[in-house]
Amino acid sequence: MNNYIIHNAQYVVCVDEKNQILEGATIVIRNGLISQINPPQIPTGSEYEHFDAKEHLVMPGLVNTHAHLAMALLRGWAEGVNLDGFLELVWAAEGAIMDAPTCALGTELGAGEALLSGTTTVLDMYLHPEVTHQAAIGVGLRHVTGPIFFDFPGLDGMEWDDRIAFARSWPALHKALGGPWTPLFLMPHSVYTDSEAHLKEVAELAKEFGARIHLHLSETEAENSMSLKTHGRTPTQVILDAGILDVPTTYGHGVYLSEQDVRTTAKHGASVAHCPGSNLKLGNGIANIQAYQEAGIAVGLGTDSCSSSNDLDMWSVLRLTAQLFTFTHKPKDLDLSMIIRAATIEGARAIGLSEVVGSIEIGKEADLIAISLNALHLTPIHNVLALLVFAAGRSDVSDVWVSGERVVTTHRLTKIDPGELRRRILDRASALDSIR
Repeated sequence: MNNYIIHNAQYVVCVDEKNQILEGATIVIRNGLISQINPPQIPTGSEYEHFDAKEHLVMPGLVNTHAHLAMALLRGWAEGVNLDGFLELVWAAEGAIMDAPTCALGTELGAGEALLSGTTTVLDMYLHPEVTHQAAIGVGLRHVTGPIFFDFPGLDGMEWDDRIAFARSWPALHKALGGPWTPLFLMPHSVYTDSEAHLKEVAELAKEFGARIHLHLSETEAENSMSLKTHGRTPTQVILDAGILDVPTTYGHGVYLSEQDVRTTAKHGASVAHCPGSNLKLGNGIANIQAYQEAGIAVGLGTDSCSSSNDLDMWSVLRLTAQLFTFTHKPKDLDLSMIIRAATIEGARAIGLSEVVGSIEIGKEADLIAISLNALHLTPIHNVLALLVFAAGRSDVSDVWVSGERVVTTHRLTKIDPGELRRRILDRASALDSIR
């Protein structure tokens, strides 16, 4: 099961502690794990499938640390607005169509888009996680999700007690659904949609289950101002007092963290999902990720939803992260390996998966991507990391493995029919015509 030999790779970007880049390399995958790298003798046997990686670069799959996959159905729905205007438009559209089957359908779309672009893991916050998880797994994605919490019933119609009851059922349900291994998560939406008392309940539940927490935090200056007015504290201080930071926590966005917030975040081992495309498109600002990294905070990269950033293309996020870094600092301060690591191993560390994926090392699960290097825009190659950050794109990703299973073969998804999915998507999206 899931046994592959990837040989003749022009480059293998390992993203290990030494940031090794191997040339003419071979990777052996056995039972979904990376078992050998450049073995002295290549295994033989009919149990192995072979992939000739000549004129290809092989690297770890990209890790998207903040997304709402099902919202791929609402691509381009809310344009020319700030976050408040965005939420108003999107919540109306969600109310019109986002029942459980539609959430599953949108997640299939988002998972397929992610995999075709080389993203193998997504931390996904959305309604009806029981069906979205199943849908994403069905496409082949390593899908990280969990119950979502609002003070109010929300689009799923769940009261607070129902949310707590569902969260209690989640560990068993998560295990039963299967798929590539992912940690347990609970997902209170934000400080402005969850009271401090309710945040304390979620924190206690997370401690009980050994779960991690993901929430939106300090995405805008207005959010921070509202928190100071309502609570007399920043959002980071609110979640600290609520006990959220007693468990591993990932902030969605984290654009406006004060110096004290940064120290608190680092002290408690919390992480940040940096979403520069969404942050800029909604006019939210630029996070100072260098300060976060210097404090020891794991910073991963994210796309946010297709409603706010319009796609799930992590390559554009890599490029924008690097460009913003040189704009806010100096070009000489840019470490290209830092950008690659944020999209892979640091993203995995941010969501509790760095022991499993994020680098090419023996014993890790084989979440790998192959990038075809024969395109004109990738010719010639003078600097491999610069090629990945500033030139490569999702159309260059030819093949993708998740836990050793080849889920994209020569630019085609292997587990679903994209044409059939597109027909279902267009049929369901037509229900929005009445409120356009």
